[in-house]
Amino acid sequence: MKYWIFVLILLTALRLALAASLPLVPDEAYYWLWSQHLQAGYCDHPPMVAAWVAAGELIGGTSALGVRLLAPLASAVASLFIWRAAEDFFPGRGAGLTACCLSNATVLVGVSFLMTPDAPLLFFWTAAIAALGRWFVSGDDRWWLAVGVAAGCALLSKYTAILLIAAIGLWLLTTPEGRKALRRPLPWAGLAIAFALFAPNIVWNATHGWVSYLKQGSRLVEFDPSRALVYFADMILGQIGLATPLVFGLAAVGVWRLARTGDAKAKLLLWLTLLPTAVFVQHSMLDRVQGQWPAIIYPSAFIAAAALPAAMIARWRGPAMAVGFAMTILAYAQATLASFPFPAARDPTAILMAGWPEYARALAARSKAFVTQAGKIELAEIAFYAPPDVVVAGFDDRWSYFDWADASALAGTRGLIIFDGPNPPAQFGDSCARLDRKRKNDVAFVYQACDFTAPARGVLLPRPTRLVSPGLTDAAGF
Repeated sequence: MKYWIFVLILLTALRLALAASLPLVPDEAYYWLWSQHLQAGYCDHPPMVAAWVAAGELIGGTSALGVRLLAPLASAVASLFIWRAAEDFFPGRGAGLTACCLSNATVLVGVSFLMTPDAPLLFFWTAAIAALGRWFVSGDDRWWLAVGVAAGCALLSKYTAILLIAAIGLWLLTTPEGRKALRRPLPWAGLAIAFALFAPNIVWNATHGWVSYLKQGSRLVEFDPSRALVYFADMILGQIGLATPLVFGLAAVGVWRLARTGDAKAKLLLWLTLLPTAVFVQHSMLDRVQGQWPAIIYPSAFIAAAALPAAMIARWRGPAMAVGFAMTILAYAQATLASFPFPAARDPTAILMAGWPEYARALAARSKAFVTQAGKIELAEIAFYAPPDVVVAGFDDRWSYFDWADASALAGTRGLIIFDGPNPPAQFGDSCARLDRKRKNDVAFVYQACDFTAPARGVLLPRPTRLVSPGLTDAAGF
């Protein structure tokens, strides 16, 4: 185990180096804005990601590393949780080492240096599984209090954590061991703790028109058979890529073998795996499933894979890790060096990260009055990277949920508004000029910067007082 702890430390150091060197993606800059106004809820998600960014910024400063700091550290600790849980669920098989290795060999965990709500969600989800494993081994009901704390913090991270509580609840109701536990007080106390921790978010939503719940609940659209097939295939292929093919295969076989046993631990892992899987499959029938969403399936699936027969583990663990780490290294190489000759406009890493500091400075050169953007969280990137003398204002509804400085003094002032794509709205006429965001000299994204008269209502977005280490600006041009 000591050897693999050393390897985990090296992997975490590499992820921290990437966190420090790569510019923020738009979502991360958006969550940095949240961290400048900590509250119990936001228009899009619960508050945990903002709290993590704020904590990281206290340590790492206002920088890409500061924003992301807790994500790779939490991923390392979550690896230890998976290790402990696998040993508790399947003692005497060396399952902890296998589960930890398979987890860290995935591309999804490899890019865990990015700070999104999925980072704290996955951390607390895994902590809850580890606490359940301790309960199975010890029989001490006090572990249900730890499960409750982890579940409550998971709910404060992302609303899909309700699936964690639902899966545990279904296991409790459908197994003799679970029903026996329900006749004792501490499992109920754990549930009460979870919702007590989550209660501030409910109160915040109640006083803000239930905006966050309505936004997340309105994602689904009408069923279209042709699109459903595309979305489903996209989800499956995406997960094979993010989990890496051999790791995905081992996890699938592990879950299938668990389904053939009547063991109470196996049934709990099945509920934790299959319930979220069913929800994401149903979602894929109506809309696209983002690649990182099914990450909550991974911990229990990897523990299931670790329970495979020793001969199968001995044969396939090494190749699965080799393929997984190779794919992850290739992803790192593309993100940092653009090692493969993909056009920037078709390279997801360039589309998300390329050229933000330079683009923000180019906007600043066009207008010192103010800069805004139509309905996009990319405005957060401008707020994070633009020179400090540039005013960045938000006039869309999403910004009205922050108690930031009023922008009414800008009313009637002419500044810039940014639109995506080469064709701005017709009403802006000849006032627009194309402004490209680039990776070196290769265009990653096209924008139009148009003259815009500020309305009466809006807010001024926070700006970094001192931006440290804006990110990698050589090599691939990021």
